[in-house]
Parts: sequence; C-alpha cells; structure tokens
Amino acid sequence: MPRDASPPAPPAPPLAPARSGRATGRVTLADVARAAGVSPITVSRALRRERSVAPELVARVEAAVRQLGYVPDPAARALASARSDHVAVLVPLLSNNLFVDLLEAVHQVLWPAGFQTLIGVTHYDPAEEEQLLQAYLAHRPAGLLVTGFDRSEAARRLIASSGVPCVHLMEITSAPAVHCVGFSQAEAGHAITQHLLARGRRRIAFVAAQLDPRVMQRAEGYRRALRAAGLYDPARELLNPQRSSMALGGALFAELLRRQPDTDAVFFCNDDLAQGGLLAALRLGVAVPAQVAVAGFNDLNGSDQMLPPLTTVRTPRSRIGAEAARMLLTLVRGEPVRAASLDLGYELVTREST
Repeated sequence: MPRDASPPAPPAPPLAPARSGRATGRVTLADVARAAGVSPITVSRALRRERSVAPELVARVEAAVRQLGYVPDPAARALASARSDHVAVLVPLLSNNLFVDLLEAVHQVLWPAGFQTLIGVTHYDPAEEEQLLQAYLAHRPAGLLVTGFDRSEAARRLIASSGVPCVHLMEITSAPAVHCVGFSQAEAGHAITQHLLARGRRRIAFVAAQLDPRVMQRAEGYRRALRAAGLYDPARELLNPQRSSMALGGALFAELLRRQPDTDAVFFCNDDLAQGGLLAALRLGVAVPAQVAVAGFNDLNGSDQMLPPLTTVRTPRSRIGAEAARMLLTLVRGEPVRAASLDLGYELVTREST
C-alpha cells in the first residue's frame, strides 16, 4: 500500500443473521423481519410502501431485503391479502412501437399507485393468449388489460370466471358490462379513404399485413367509403398475413403496381408498410403524390421524416394506455366508472404524400 494511502474504512456491521424458515432454503418474509429487527407485518407494510411505516424502518427492511436477496412470493401475498399488486397486460407484439407506447403509459399510471405490470405477448395467437391468461390468473392479479375483443371462447370464460376486473384496449363497444378504451378502427379507415377521395383519387388500393381484427376493421371502413362513392374494386385489395414491416411494405407496393398499374392512391393499414412503400416508390421512380398518393395509419416514428412526409391517422395509444389504467384502478378499488366505453377518437394528419 502506498505510504500516503488512507487505511480502508472498516466494513459496515452486518445485519442480524437470518435463518431460512423453509427446507428449500428460500428466504422468507420472517427471515427479513428477523434480520431487520422488526415484525413480519412491518416488513409487509414497508414493502408495500405504506405511509404508516417510518422511513427509518423502511430503510432497515430494504437493507435486509438486499442483503438476503429476498424475493416476495406474489401468490402468497395475494392469498394473505386477497389482493395482488400485479396487473396483467396482454398485447400482441412488442416489436410494434404502438404497443410500446401504450405499455409505457400504463406503467406510468399503475406504478405510482403501487401496482406492477405482468406483460404477456400473444403474437396474435388465441392459444398463446389462453396459456398466458391461465398462467397470470393463477397469480390472482388485481386486474387485467387485454387488447381488443377477438379471442377464443375459452379465453373469454377464463376472464369472466376469474372475477378479476378487466379493461379492453384499442377498441370500443356498446355491449353492456364491458369496459374498454379505444376508438373506432372502422371510422378511422373510412376517414382516411374519404380524404383520398376528396383529393380526387378514384382508383384507391388497400394494402394490409398481419390481418388482425383491427386491420380488418380499417378495411371495412375503406370498403364502405368506396362503395358509397361507387368506386369499390376488390381487385385493388392486397392482403398479406405476414407480419407488418417496411420491407414487406416495399414489396407489396411493387406487387400492387404490377397487378394494378393505374392505381392512383394506396391506403396502407400501418405506417411501417407505408414507409416501405414510399421508399419503394423512390427506387421505382414513381412520383408521390403526383402519380400515386400514399397514406398510412398510426403515425409511427419517422413518418413525418419520410420523403415526402406521410399522411396518416394519428392514434392516441398513449392516452389509451393511461385512461385504461385509470379505469382499471377505479374498478380495482370497487368504485363506479363514469363510462364503461371510452372513445378517445383519432386524428387525420395530412402531409405531402397525398
């Protein structure tokens, strides 16, 4: 050690040793209580961050938790209190910024209220959703947030028989006793098609991927607008079940023009497809919007930076997440909800691509 180096500080005194109360060796809440020198009920209240627990006691409990590596048992806590501090949230994908934005908003509302999220990704697979529901409901969550209404009958029974408050995301319904926050996908699809018609377009195509229920509701809005104008042509629909992406959008744009070269506008069901379509138009020398107008849906990141900037429908996914989480908290607390179905609408964002 160099001469001018100070001697190392003595180590902090250890907390009281804890003995595992289980043959498995798992650290228990009682172990934490002994190590912190408090009662088990104080540990429980401190971990729930109840205001009645003095800050110094909270600090002692947290130190014991860190030293012992204690992990709370959510199932045991739910059994003891008849209430979990977890909310299960089921979304189709995490690769789509739409659902990332929604989940972030849900977390920002639930975390300060003392709830954590259990995130499940269904991949648009009803069987996978059923498995997730079975697994998460076994933990007796305080509430459920699920995407849309389209699910298997078995999944519906699981939700209904659980007694767990549930709020549906991204879609709305007038059905009684169904809590939901979203907007009309069909009306939004109708609005963007009406915009293209108002711009003088008459040979309007619809290009879609994934083909989940919300995409097909947008398709219905597109069809309704064109049928009312006497211009609907099913040959101008290009529906692909693959996952939505920019690469797929470019390929579908090129395929559409091979099939229907006189197309003068394209409504893409999602912005990543539309962004890919715009890039393909640049490669193919197709002038946008002079030759073909291009519109998207969801106003994803980068749409305003495309060449030309993309006309799209801005969907309120962050507000949907936040309002759904607030509605769920109201249900969990046993309080009346002002409106079971909350329509947050949408916004037509007109840019240079149309």
